[in-house]
Amino acid sequence: MPTARETLLEAAHAAVRAQPWTGVRMVDVAAAAGVSRQTLYNEFGSKEGLGAALVNRLVEDFLDGAARAVTEAGRTGADPAACCAAAAGWVLRSAREEPIVRAALTGCWGTRMPLPPARHAPTAGLPGEPAELALVLRDRAVSGLDQAGTLPLGGPQPVPAAHNGGQGKLELAYETGLRVALSYVVAPGRGPDDGPCGRVDEVVRALLERK
Repeated sequence: MPTARETLLEAAHAAVRAQPWTGVRMVDVAAAAGVSRQTLYNEFGSKEGLGAALVNRLVEDFLDGAARAVTEAGRTGADPAACCAAAAGWVLRSAREEPIVRAALTGCWGTRMPLPPARHAPTAGLPGEPAELALVLRDRAVSGLDQAGTLPLGGPQPVPAAHNGGQGKLELAYETGLRVALSYVVAPGRGPDDGPCGRVDEVVRALLERK
């Protein structure tokens, strides 16, 4: 069975999808979750704490999904470039379907959404700024590739630290490819996701094949 905390986060998520966060009341969230208001405050401390926990959960689910997309693609025989394109597809779908994820990726928060943890406590939870989140996204995607047991094109090919600030070739290629995907979150294309994902594949492939 879900815990009281999980039930409250689900209720808060449903509430913020139905109305601006400024209009969400703690008493209504507690009632929707079937617990007392005191239980809600015991779990999260305040409305800000509830909102930050909700953002944290949605962003964590998003990052896990990106890693899972890479792993699943790799296990079906996709090479690293195609795996990164699969992660890009997840990024685009998630940003389109979940406004809080889009806000986390772009830094564009408004009254319709709660604020991320870093806005309340800079050392708590997941990264609260898009630049930091982009790096975590890259690392999760690379970890998904490792889980799939898929090696870069031509095998591991490290790049000297002097040329890339300490990143390996795979990390550099994945960061570049995923930043291409993030550019389509900021300025969406008019067609299906196949176009942006194909560009990510091309960019990552070119970087991994470069001598």
